[in-house]
Amino acid sequence: MKVRTMILAAALSLAPGLLNAQFDFTLFDKSFQIHSFASQGFAYSNDNNFLTMNTSKGSFAMTDGGVNISTQLTDKFRVGAQVYDRNVGQLGDWHPQLDWAYGDYRFKDWFGIRAGKVKTALGLYNDTQDAEALNTWALLPQSIYPLDLRSSTIAHTGGDVYGEIPLHKLGSVSYTAYYGARSFDKYGGTDYLAADQGIPIFHDSGKTRGIDMRWNTPVTGLMLGGSFADLSEDRNGEWTTCLQCTFSIPGAYYRQDAVPDYITSAYGDYLHGKWHFAGEFRREQQTFNITSAAFSGVFVYNGSNQSVFGSAAYRVSKLLELGAYNSRFYFDQPNNPANTASSHIFDQVATVRIDLKKWWSVKIEGHFMDGYGDVYSAHGFYTRSNLAGLKPKTNMLVVRTGWSF
Repeated sequence: MKVRTMILAAALSLAPGLLNAQFDFTLFDKSFQIHSFASQGFAYSNDNNFLTMNTSKGSFAMTDGGVNISTQLTDKFRVGAQVYDRNVGQLGDWHPQLDWAYGDYRFKDWFGIRAGKVKTALGLYNDTQDAEALNTWALLPQSIYPLDLRSSTIAHTGGDVYGEIPLHKLGSVSYTAYYGARSFDKYGGTDYLAADQGIPIFHDSGKTRGIDMRWNTPVTGLMLGGSFADLSEDRNGEWTTCLQCTFSIPGAYYRQDAVPDYITSAYGDYLHGKWHFAGEFRREQQTFNITSAAFSGVFVYNGSNQSVFGSAAYRVSKLLELGAYNSRFYFDQPNNPANTASSHIFDQVATVRIDLKKWWSVKIEGHFMDGYGDVYSAHGFYTRSNLAGLKPKTNMLVVRTGWSF
């Protein structure tokens, strides 16, 4: 795995000189556009390992990339698809995914439909978090956009209705309403955590429905928005022996249902001159009913949490941008309430972004974290990656370079 990571990192380092433009071609009188992106990162931390990487010794196992193709079949109908692949520590493991693939028909500015596998509009960055070139940060605020849980809300297989309604002097309102089957990634953080806790997942499925609304206010550069998602999940698996687990019932099957799982989000984004401010608050009300032949009745588990971040960035020049954010994650009912470090993750971040070309950037970022979240929260810290035990504070350097073609 280390050899493959080094080879890909070397190949990516040569990419800027070879691929500095998109690739277009014409077929049956239709113009097709092919775009691609890739990033390579390095992370080094003092004690705790983060995102399943061996960051305490320094890790280059932070690589991802994707290719998409799209075409305008008619003035109103567009189709496209994207393939995405990654290896972040033990996550992804070089298994490519169909990130999205859909048809989009826009009847009017105020009404359109999309169908297929569609990016989910949820919060400020959910449907654009793979567009690394669009944001300042090497890592988006992990309280709300944890890299290990990317696939849990990234897309749904179903349909959207969307549009933008003018409000004249009051600006405009953009909306997206959706329904479909959720995406689950057996190479992501949810499955890694389940195996970590001795409850590996055999099958995971569920639905999602929700709405996202954004007010493009009459104040130049100011956007305010809100999202609501209603999710279901039906999971089953089998307990195994686990030395790090609170308890285990080897060989017993279990079933876990989310009733309910609601996500509510409020966010804002403001561009003013060389300044860029953003912030989001998210609340997840999550309850799991767990049943098994190993015990009678229903075990109710509360996984509810809330998160918030605020960020500011300043464009010093065409070459240089500076930024900082404060990201906070709170877990409602930690497994060990006496351990205060298990109830939260506070992350203070400072970033320097250097744009070598308009399609090539380097980001240098410092993370200063307090707490590591609950053993069941799956926000970057895992017991299997930290067998010597988690320390209450983590300092980490992240260097990430990315290309967009």
